[in-house]
Amino acid sequence: DVPSVGSANWSGGLMATRHLIELGHRRIAAITGPEDMMCSLARVDGYRSAMNAAGLPIDPALIRFGDFHPGGGESAGRELLALDDPPTAIFAGTALQAPGVTAAGSAAGLRVPDDLSVVGYDDIALSRWMSPQLTTVHQPLRRMGEEATRLALRLAEGATPDTLRMDLATHLVVRGSTAPFSP
Repeated sequence: DVPSVGSANWSGGLMATRHLIELGHRRIAAITGPEDMMCSLARVDGYRSAMNAAGLPIDPALIRFGDFHPGGGESAGRELLALDDPPTAIFAGTALQAPGVTAAGSAAGLRVPDDLSVVGYDDIALSRWMSPQLTTVHQPLRRMGEEATRLALRLAEGATPDTLRMDLATHLVVRGSTAPFSP
C-alpha cells in the first residue's frame, strides 16, 4: 500500500536476454541482486521468459542471486565460468556488477566480447566508460526521481495517487560488450 516509482524490470530482463539469444548464445547466465528484492526477481523472470520463448533450457546452475556490487559480479562470474559447461554470455543485474563479471572473464583468460558477451542493467555513466563499452538496459533513473518527487509532493498536499505503482519503460542500449556467438 506504499506508492512507488520503478522501472519495467521484467521487460528489461527479457530484452537483455533476447539480445543475447539473437546473437546466437544458448548458454546464458543471469546474475542479479538479493533474492528478496522485487527488482531482482523481476529481472530473472524476464530472463526465464526469454529463454522459454526461444525454447532454450533454463539451467538453475546459471542463475545467481547476490548483491548489486562489482565484487558480487566478480564472485558470481568466477563461479559461473568455472562450471564444466560455462556460459558464453552473462546478463548482469546492474551496471555495477558488470565490471566484476568482466574481471572474472579476464581472470579465466576470456575477452569481452570475443569470448564472453556481457549485458548490464541501469545504463549509468560507468557503462560508457568501461572497455569495451557496456551493452545495457537503460533504466530512466532521472525520470524515476522526477516522478517520485511529483508523487511525494501530491501526497504532501493530501491528494490521493492515481496508482500506487508506476513502472517506467526500459530499453536496450547496444554497445561493445556483446558479439555474435562464435564456437
